[in-house]
Amino acid sequence: MEYRLSDKMECMKPSAIREIFKSLTDPTIISFAAGNPAAESFPVEEISKISADIFSDPASAAQALQYSITEGYPRLREQVKERLKNKFNIGKEFDTTIITSGGQQGIDLASKVLCNEGDVIICENPSFIGALNAFRANGARLVGVPGETGENGEDLGISIESLEETLKAEKNAKLIYMIPTFQNPAGATLSLEKRKAVYTLAKKYGVMILEDNPYGELRFAGEDVPTIKSMDEDGIVIYSGSFSKILSAGMRIGFLCAPDAIVSKIVVAKQVNDVHTNIFFQMVCSRFIDECDLDGHIAKIRALYGRKCALMLSEMDKHFPKDKVVYTRPEGGIFIWCRLIGETDSSAIVKSAIANKVAVVPGATFNADESQPSNGFRLNYSTPTDEQIVKGIEILGKALRGE
Repeated sequence: MEYRLSDKMECMKPSAIREIFKSLTDPTIISFAAGNPAAESFPVEEISKISADIFSDPASAAQALQYSITEGYPRLREQVKERLKNKFNIGKEFDTTIITSGGQQGIDLASKVLCNEGDVIICENPSFIGALNAFRANGARLVGVPGETGENGEDLGISIESLEETLKAEKNAKLIYMIPTFQNPAGATLSLEKRKAVYTLAKKYGVMILEDNPYGELRFAGEDVPTIKSMDEDGIVIYSGSFSKILSAGMRIGFLCAPDAIVSKIVVAKQVNDVHTNIFFQMVCSRFIDECDLDGHIAKIRALYGRKCALMLSEMDKHFPKDKVVYTRPEGGIFIWCRLIGETDSSAIVKSAIANKVAVVPGATFNADESQPSNGFRLNYSTPTDEQIVKGIEILGKALRGE
């Protein structure tokens, strides 16, 4: 039988990162390709105890195994709302907070609610492949805006001048999607000045902002920068967050904070999508916040990632040829972004790396326009062991030198 797929799915491709994962069944491959939190960051003992407590009580066990409300477990919604307000000054009288199945679902539902097929979503270029594919699947047209580079090759985030030029040109733009803090894949953190400028432009041109902040609490150096959502006096920012990087990725607990009118439609879309987020893990997450020291737990993750990042950077400084590649020196998050000097395409280096048992993600994966090459590639330091970091970076250095 000839299967006739929908137009919007016919041209969709599987995530290159997920495809790379298939090659990692070979235990000899060192992977810098993942976006996973470190396994040692999971609070296994605490979650085990909380889970046992839930199922030891018939009433809570029944609640954990039953259908629940779409908006989320009430206690967890209140905790997230309070935490956003107290720690990040997020949430105005016109805002509502709901629980989603990971940050990914929040991104998908926001674009589904706001955009018709053919509407434009403006994004940083490069940007997070999961969001880009969600936008494509919803029929949006992506327009990427390049970032700026500092004197020493560091990524400074989106060009405000290019963003305004794009907003002027794209009359059908509905949404600006951004990861302002420890951006994926570039690792850049947008300055306060640029965040204010993005907000001002969105207000000027009548476009909403989707601020994605899965890595914001993973800062291990430097000073925090206020979120764009904390500046939102006009109800034009949707804020997406997650417990995936600070508690457990497998729990799939995320959240959105957005104006009531937007959230009410997202709730309807979520009912069609999955009815509600896994209630058992919502209860686990809620009890962890109530009974354990979440901030203390996050502090341990920050220290772990700060050490692993420093190790990877020191090995890169030792083995990477300075005339061939430049790379970010992130103050948080889980990624380092590399760019080849004088080259437009990193695919040969990526293929050479995998042939030598090291997996990295090619930069073209993160382009708004998939047909365009990229001179970048992304490294992850949260997942590999120290020994893998040392060995893998040495191998990559040889590949970059053509050895």
